[in-house]
Amino acid sequence: MKKYLDYLIKGIYAGILISIGGIAYLAIENKIAGSFIFSFGLLTVCMYSFNLYTGKVGYILENKISYLIELLLSLIGNFLGTFMVGNLIRLTRFKGYIETAKNIVNIKLNDNLLSIFILALFCGMIMYIAVNNYKKQSDVIGKYMTIFMGVMAFILCGFEHCVANMFYFSVANVFSFKVFYYLLVMVLGNSLGSIIIAFYNNHYIENNKESRN
Repeated sequence: MKKYLDYLIKGIYAGILISIGGIAYLAIENKIAGSFIFSFGLLTVCMYSFNLYTGKVGYILENKISYLIELLLSLIGNFLGTFMVGNLIRLTRFKGYIETAKNIVNIKLNDNLLSIFILALFCGMIMYIAVNNYKKQSDVIGKYMTIFMGVMAFILCGFEHCVANMFYFSVANVFSFKVFYYLLVMVLGNSLGSIIIAFYNNHYIENNKESRN
């Protein structure tokens, strides 16, 4: 029971940290600078080994079926963390952030589901590459550079990150059946994108390393 609670708590912390990155993005008008600071969220998630769904789902190929429970609890925790921070921000003087978040949310909800899925797919690819490189890379510069470049890439490209969007929806206080339906499509897109890259990494890159050894 304790390990399941740990999964949930680590998921909540990951949601909180991604939300802090999201707050920075809402606060900075320059998108390049904003996306760079947003990277703080993923960087700290990796440093403290918190459970961010998009950083963990690609490893489903390496784990037993029970790993699905960890993923589900992580995702629920991510939502709780982002929901909490998003609603706390609504109680502060940062009223301008609410309007900015609403503009971001409107763009997403006025998009079609196929577009959302494709954009989420690409984001999932980037997330796996960034997190896996952080775990496996021995070179310090490469280790951290991939985190920053990965986050900046998905934000500046306009790709869909399900957990970041949970935060934006929470700040904007926009929740409906449509919102959860769109979030589900984002989760599926992020998952498939991550798994696609993980499959290549596991079956080609890692196998080639073993054959050379």
